[in-house]
Amino acid sequence: MRRFALIGLALALSACDTDATDPSKQPIVFTAALSAANETSAIGGGEGSGTGSVTITFSVPRDASGNVTGDGVWNVQANLTGLASTTTIILSHIHTGASGVAGPVFVNTGLTAANAIPIPNGAGLVNFTSVPITQAQAQTVMNNPAGHYFNMHSPANPGGVVRGQLVRQQ
Repeated sequence: MRRFALIGLALALSACDTDATDPSKQPIVFTAALSAANETSAIGGGEGSGTGSVTITFSVPRDASGNVTGDGVWNVQANLTGLASTTTIILSHIHTGASGVAGPVFVNTGLTAANAIPIPNGAGLVNFTSVPITQAQAQTVMNNPAGHYFNMHSPANPGGVVRGQLVRQQ
């Protein structure tokens, strides 16, 4: 009888493990290589050497086919370098637009000049956590990540200081 109880427990734990690896329950991860050279307008203020990387994670409910079924949140971790020692990030968001094309803001992080983030010595990490995203926004980016880019803006470069096209990783 004890052996059957252990087998039952093993099967129950196995079912839990299967659920944890269900792709519809996993976050959706995008990355982008950020560069001042990717911006569509000239970069000034000593920020023209700016580069970095960003990892964006959507946590949204999905069905078994992977389609987004409701609103959720997104998180951002950007690692910046090569900027001027006085750089401050005043805006940051996902835009709609192909490489080399300036497009409208599509999903905003909520960053403003009032809560700007200084980048001391021209390098550092910028994080945003639990930023709301709608079902439609998440599905649109998932359907065409290359048609969207992430960029960050500074006072010296209000049109954008670093930019990169999204690439889905998972």
